Amino acid sequence: MSTLKKIIQVQLPKRTAVKLTSKGEQFVVKGHPWVFSNSIVKASGNPHTGDIAIIFSKNKNKVIAIGLYDSNSPIRIKIIHNGKNRVEINAKFFHQKIQLAYEKRTDLLKTNTNSYRLLFGENDGFPGLIADVYDKVLVIKLYSEIWLPYLESIMESLQETSKTKTVVVRLSRKLQKSKSHGLKDGNVIIGTLDHEVVQFIEHGVKFSANVIKGHKTGYFLDHRENRRRVGELSKGKTVLDVFSYAGGFSVHALANSADEVTSVDISKQALDIARNNAKLNEFRGIHKTISGDAFQVLDDLIKHNKKYDVVVIDPPSFAKQESEILLAKKKYAQLAELGEQLTAKKGLLVLASCSSRVSTQSFFDLNQQVLNSQTRLFETYLKTTHDIDHPISFLEGAYLKCGYYRFLE
Repeated sequence: MSTLKKIIQVQLPKRTAVKLTSKGEQFVVKGHPWVFSNSIVKASGNPHTGDIAIIFSKNKNKVIAIGLYDSNSPIRIKIIHNGKNRVEINAKFFHQKIQLAYEKRTDLLKTNTNSYRLLFGENDGFPGLIADVYDKVLVIKLYSEIWLPYLESIMESLQETSKTKTVVVRLSRKLQKSKSHGLKDGNVIIGTLDHEVVQFIEHGVKFSANVIKGHKTGYFLDHRENRRRVGELSKGKTVLDVFSYAGGFSVHALANSADEVTSVDISKQALDIARNNAKLNEFRGIHKTISGDAFQVLDDLIKHNKKYDVVVIDPPSFAKQESEILLAKKKYAQLAELGEQLTAKKGLLVLASCSSRVSTQSFFDLNQQVLNSQTRLFETYLKTTHDIDHPISFLEGAYLKCGYYRFLE
């Protein structure tokens, strides 16, 4: 028995035949990857988490999709194969899906970049599983126990495909509390890790990620293309990076010869990481950091008549649930107003959102409305969404949007 199987100790998955309500079936046929518990009419046997759910059409009794059963979640079945063609759910099946995901990212890997998201959950057909690569270290983040029976073969395939030497497993908070497995958050399953902080390269700029204790898998890779672009637009400029976390935008700006960069974050620890990331690269500009609540910090900077050539505001998600959408929009509007006041003449304001519940169009419309209510003329320079390693396969899978607004006076 392998080391991983000894740690996990899960039972072999069984098969369960499933019938759905008409509405539930409709969603699945359209390619949606989630089946909620209230959409299930019948499931054969007594399915457990990780069992293979074969979904049959209500009338014709033909297979329409295959998923993994999750008894611990209101999303009771997570789809891994959609369509009528017959497949066997085995190591070969998962390996082919991983190869397909890797091929989508080949253009990114032709650049001077050795960090990328190899698997983006549902969007790559692996609901509840994320796989990020940092140079020679692969970090797998699990959000659901459905993957435990299949983890060994998936892990081997991911390592083979990414040509990494070390594999680390990170667990969601829910899985950390679970007693149905022996995994611990930060387990090094394959290879060795000399230091929990791993260095990597993003479009020629050096960064680091704490793959054992850092947020998510250690770093946020999704804004890579926006960071590169902001860096190129920051040469000889003063830059304000709000909600800077590990300094992604700040470090790209400094590495691209910005005169002065100010990183703002509520976490002093995050600002320490930002400073350290900056020091991994050669730069001539001044790097300042401010620790505090972003809204208060921006207010204080306005009171002191501060202006910046480039202002980047990239907050965490403000709407984790439906009831928070209205408040989230108010916060985005407030940040757009504050950002406008801090952007210098002919400067650039970059506004981002990672709230999936606030739609892309809604976010851009909100920014346009707020900036139109001000007296300054501006143009929408650019609108962006996900980078190449964060493909979108269903509506709820899209969360990232970023607007660039250049003031004409």
